[in-house]
Amino acid sequence: MNYRLLGRTGMKVSEVSFGAWAIGASWGPVNDKESMAALNKAVDLGVNFFDTADVYGNGRSEKLIGQLMRDRSEKIYVATKAGRKLNPHVAEKYTPLAIRKFVEDSLRNLRVESLDLLQLHCPPPAIYYTPEMFEALDLLVKAGKLKNYGVSVEKVEEALKAIEYPGVKTVQIIFNMFRQRPSELFFREAKSRWIGILARVPLASGLLTGKMTRSTKFKADDHRQFNRKGQAFDRGETFSGVDYAKGLQAVNELKEILPRGMTMTQFALKWILMHDAVSCVIPGGRNPAQVEDNCGATSGPRLPRGAMRQVKEIYDRLIRDDVHHRW
Repeated sequence: MNYRLLGRTGMKVSEVSFGAWAIGASWGPVNDKESMAALNKAVDLGVNFFDTADVYGNGRSEKLIGQLMRDRSEKIYVATKAGRKLNPHVAEKYTPLAIRKFVEDSLRNLRVESLDLLQLHCPPPAIYYTPEMFEALDLLVKAGKLKNYGVSVEKVEEALKAIEYPGVKTVQIIFNMFRQRPSELFFREAKSRWIGILARVPLASGLLTGKMTRSTKFKADDHRQFNRKGQAFDRGETFSGVDYAKGLQAVNELKEILPRGMTMTQFALKWILMHDAVSCVIPGGRNPAQVEDNCGATSGPRLPRGAMRQVKEIYDRLIRDDVHHRW
């Protein structure tokens, strides 16, 4: 495993880390025993950074990671998120008192004294223009409840606004072969401020694993079934906002340029890691085999320039017009 600094947090994290949405909820049936096996496999392979949220199974994901921390002797960093519990999820509900309560809930779920990293969980756009919210997070740092804080965003514009606040140390943003816009202006600005970047949805909800087909079926409680058009939350969270059929077409073309010795998953993750502004990718893993496949992206040579050009050509031709201007 290779490690990279997570911005100014002082944490040196595994470049392939672990996104824990899938072991919480909204990805079909979840088996806690299998989830723990996946988490342990990740640690075995050198993963030391786990990203979760209080709403992933209403604390389920956090509690599993908390158990992992008690079971293992290795140093483990945990990032969680807060805000999506608010109902309705509107700017007016974001208050210092509400966020403090969510922090206390996460501390209990993880059974820790202080959170390594708290991220506002894709808050409404108005929150990025509310200095009082970031001042409240500064107070939680001073109180010892948080060691660091950042944001998880939907759009590049939100990321650019967030990093104007001096206390924001990380940004979690969707970045993958199907969502390439962050590598333009945002990456440059983030590097100039030494911001840690967590690349989320790196496999476009599984599309970029190359394992899906037109006949693939998803359970009713899987967001890939119920949120394809943004019925439950932002459409960009599901298949990165790409039309499923068009995504399959693009993946088939990507398979044609798959480097020898790599799985499609590893190709997709390695492509992200070729961008040095990225601190880590956070793919999900519901079982040990998926985790092992993900972690395989950290080994092997860099991708050739030709492959990088071909990925961009496929994006420009098939994907760009649908997503580039939206997020």
